[in-house]
Amino acid sequence: QRFRDLHTQRNKEFFQTALANGYQPLQHVKEGVLDQPLDHFNRQNINTFRQRFLVNEEYWQRPEGPVFLFVGGEGPICKFDLLTGHHVDMAKEHGALLLAVEHRFYGDSINPDGLETENLAYLSSQQALADLAVFHQYISESFNLSCRNTWISFGGSYSGSLSAWFRGKFPNLVYGAVASSAPVKAKLDFFEYSNLMQSLADIMMGTVQYNEEGVLMSIKELCSVMTDKREENEGEMEIYRSTSNEPCLDISHEKTVKDLLDTSHRHRRRSERQWIYQTCTEFGFYQTCEDTTCPFSGMLTLQAQTKLCAEVFGISQHSLPARIAFTNSYYGGDHPQTTRVLYVNGGVDPWKELSVVQDSTDEAQTVFIKNTAHCADMSSQRLKDPHSLRKARQEIENHVALWLKTAALEQMKKSKPCL
Repeated sequence: QRFRDLHTQRNKEFFQTALANGYQPLQHVKEGVLDQPLDHFNRQNINTFRQRFLVNEEYWQRPEGPVFLFVGGEGPICKFDLLTGHHVDMAKEHGALLLAVEHRFYGDSINPDGLETENLAYLSSQQALADLAVFHQYISESFNLSCRNTWISFGGSYSGSLSAWFRGKFPNLVYGAVASSAPVKAKLDFFEYSNLMQSLADIMMGTVQYNEEGVLMSIKELCSVMTDKREENEGEMEIYRSTSNEPCLDISHEKTVKDLLDTSHRHRRRSERQWIYQTCTEFGFYQTCEDTTCPFSGMLTLQAQTKLCAEVFGISQHSLPARIAFTNSYYGGDHPQTTRVLYVNGGVDPWKELSVVQDSTDEAQTVFIKNTAHCADMSSQRLKDPHSLRKARQEIENHVALWLKTAALEQMKKSKPCL
């Protein structure tokens, strides 16, 4: 949510600047829907759902320009996903067709009864990857694409994992993938994150995860407030008021369960229920503080967090280790056997512990950005960006350019015509 809020703020700035310069950016992005099978793995189930996607042809060099796919994650996509960002900057350079596809069961890509527990059974990363494969075919037919149109996928955080997994599971469809801050290793007890007590920790967690990329304050600014020697609690109140518009916040367990049991579409852009379901069934990612090295309160336990799986979805806590083990077996964890996947991580991002941060094989490709935060590389370049971030973006650009050049050479060497 913080990542989306950050980009929303930057998108508004971009939009205001564009309008001031007489540029109408939104007119270039078209919206569409695709009827997707609800269950790709059971052909007897003929039910479908409507998946939302976006297209920007502004920079596309027809007919053989590449295709840049922005993979949606645990939230809605928006038109600015195809108007700003590093992938858009590279699309301008390479004449790429820009696409964004919304993840099933998030945003508007969900049936009216989709949030009911029995229907959440169709919410999984495996189904989402199959959606991408069907989407690939649909777009290829709609735009008369051929094998000369090289596909590159992009994503950050969970969608970064999907970008990597799409390349891994469907290497014939996507030639290369950029996976920014991608936690490709599922883990039940993510104690390395070291968080504070749940809701109160959001201020600290978000600040550390995003640092200067965040919309509130940097680590340095937060530490300055925390070490303020004034007797009054003005600093603490300033932080609290900046993070919530409510005079008082109900963080009780009962309120949490009540909110998660809400299957209505009143808050369509909320994604807590869906994401918690995926943590219960696939990923874990529970940020605990039971380890003796954790500097904060030990009240946040694995037992307390996984209890929600049983209370909200009827998923046994004892089943979680096997579910997470399957995810790592299916995708390869942090030792994936993938080619042409670029894993990008920031030095102050806690999620790097679950990503690929060094070349473990000859095929793994990584970019490590010292002193930068979660998904920092995905934004367009700014004047205040540190040298390490600028250098990392250049590395990403070099990889993408090389992939496109290599793909073109491979096509030239083929004796059969491109279909």
